[in-house]
Amino acid sequence: MDLSVVPDLTMRGQDDPHGRAGTVRPPTVGQLAARVRDLAAHPGEWWGLVRFDDGGPVHIPLDDDTWLTTWPPGHGGTVHDQVSTLIAGEVAEVTITGRGVTGRPLPANRVRVHGGSSALTNPGPAFAVTLHAGAARSLDRPAG
Repeated sequence: MDLSVVPDLTMRGQDDPHGRAGTVRPPTVGQLAARVRDLAAHPGEWWGLVRFDDGGPVHIPLDDDTWLTTWPPGHGGTVHDQVSTLIAGEVAEVTITGRGVTGRPLPANRVRVHGGSSALTNPGPAFAVTLHAGAARSLDRPAG
């Protein structure tokens, strides 16, 4: 019996067990969603970074792939290929299709995957706070 392949079999599931990868792979949607869920569960790690500005949304980087956004009432912006969750306040996702414009609330404490591009806007009377993750910063300059 040839046991020379046993180490390779036991390393299955690791991204690069022999250190041969030349490029870093971007995180998967599932990894981004897990990161957002984990960060949302630990506000003590980031709540002190939150800043509010009546003039428009404030984007607060947490690391290379995640950031917080504070949304004043009536302001919004476009998001591209990312995941997000609502931490506080109200935010609606607005999508424009051939059938028209649709808006649906982003539920608090639920991770939403935004495929393609859509807009988030704060229809409420108070500031909103959202947590985002994407392979690259994928939030356009705010509109509003």
